[in-house]
Amino acid sequence: MTSGGDSFYITTPIYYPSDLPHIGHGYTTVAVDTLARWHRQAGDDTWMLTGTDEHGQKMLRAATANGVTPQEWVDKLVEESWFPLLRTLDVANDDFIRTTQARHEERVQQFVQALFDRGYIYAGEYEALYCVGCEEFKPEAEIVDGTGPFEGLKVCAIHSKPLELLQEKNYFFKLSEFQDRLLALYKTQPDFVRPDSARNEVVSFVKSGLKDLSISRSAFDWGIRVPWDDSHVIYVWVDALLNYATAVGYGTDPEQFDRRWPAYHVVGKDILRFHAVIWPAMLMAAGLDVPRGIFAHGWLLVGGEKMSKSKLTGIAPTEITDVFGADAYRFYFLSAIAFGQDGSFSWEDLSARYQAELANGFGNLASRTVAMIDRYFDGVVPAAGAAEEIDLRVQRVVADAATNADAAIERFRPDEAIDAIWTIVDELNGYITENEPWALAKDEAKRERLSTVLYTAAEGLRALAVLLSPVMPASTAKLWDALGAEPGLGELTAQPLRAAGSWGQLPAGATVTPLTPLFPRVEQPA
Repeated sequence: MTSGGDSFYITTPIYYPSDLPHIGHGYTTVAVDTLARWHRQAGDDTWMLTGTDEHGQKMLRAATANGVTPQEWVDKLVEESWFPLLRTLDVANDDFIRTTQARHEERVQQFVQALFDRGYIYAGEYEALYCVGCEEFKPEAEIVDGTGPFEGLKVCAIHSKPLELLQEKNYFFKLSEFQDRLLALYKTQPDFVRPDSARNEVVSFVKSGLKDLSISRSAFDWGIRVPWDDSHVIYVWVDALLNYATAVGYGTDPEQFDRRWPAYHVVGKDILRFHAVIWPAMLMAAGLDVPRGIFAHGWLLVGGEKMSKSKLTGIAPTEITDVFGADAYRFYFLSAIAFGQDGSFSWEDLSARYQAELANGFGNLASRTVAMIDRYFDGVVPAAGAAEEIDLRVQRVVADAATNADAAIERFRPDEAIDAIWTIVDELNGYITENEPWALAKDEAKRERLSTVLYTAAEGLRALAVLLSPVMPASTAKLWDALGAEPGLGELTAQPLRAAGSWGQLPAGATVTPLTPLFPRVEQPA
């Protein structure tokens, strides 16, 4: 894994723009954004990539159905749906790649030509059942008998739609030659695929034998031309996987490529095999480093089913952010679901967690601490007096939380990082209840004790603002302003994250400003 100052290059999958963004896409994107923000703020040389996958037969058919060219169709979708998603969820990506960009198309041709020159591509005949929805020739395991209107037909196990029998002369990649090298990779780098359930699935798939992969199509032309045969376009999955390398300069900017590559890829488990089997084999064939690791997260379930556009279970992220805000969206999905496992979404759970953890837990702690400093010390953070055991315990909780959260992020577990950070929220709320600053304020003889208690609460909030800023950038920035931290410490995002647990950073004498509720009460959606 990475240590301070290293390169940390992390990617989301590139999304199909014909799918309107739903909370599943948002979940992957905010997870990657949070991991990237954490590493960036910890001083690592961080780069976050997201983007859109715009070629293939599915896109061509959608454009034709809408009476426009494929390029006009994808331009409209990206502008109207995918760029706004990043703004809606407060995502700070460094780059956005579109597979129709010249920089991508040229470098894909270069890569495929290199595989051809190295003897890993040959021409052959192909006949197989193809699912346009998956843009994939289906393995036996994912072909089922149709029912209802599709009785008597073979259908895709994922889309439940009839498969098409395709017969084409295609170019093939010698994937079968990489079985032993891939198994050796999984063995020598046990965390190459995570979590363990995903790794086990990939190992057993590869052990069962790999077939060569058809990497071109000649039945339609919406794609990148095969450089030595322009009657073929490159199979959309090969084109799509290459975005991770083309976006950081593969083939044209060796300095940038050496600085960034290899990457960590975060993907949904339904596209795990492409990333953990085909992609590393392609890289090995090209003589390049395999990725640093692939992390497959689970599915978001709504009413027990995986969301999909065809089943109308997709929920747009704005349905949540319009009510609860982007920070609550980010917090909820990253804390409520064990990263790597399936998770269920419900409005009731979101509402309950928003109220209990954000409004009453963190938000209320912040408002009342700032309000008491305002009331009892004219808005100036007091200097702490002698620390008692109860104060030292807070300091230990803060130090441990920071260490444990950083370790959780290294394991790609933002949910465990938030759990670790939340021990500070719980500790401080208990600390204020136990010390009763409002009672101490009535006794002039206890003035020094009151100073210590309120400094401890404010300094705990300083640590919380820093540790939670990758998860909830907007509300933590508000808190940072309210604590008056910036004049003495600089901007929130400039605070070195791995030093967040060191006690005593908030300068006594900082001026607080009144804090409007970070998480205001919300009207429940009907």
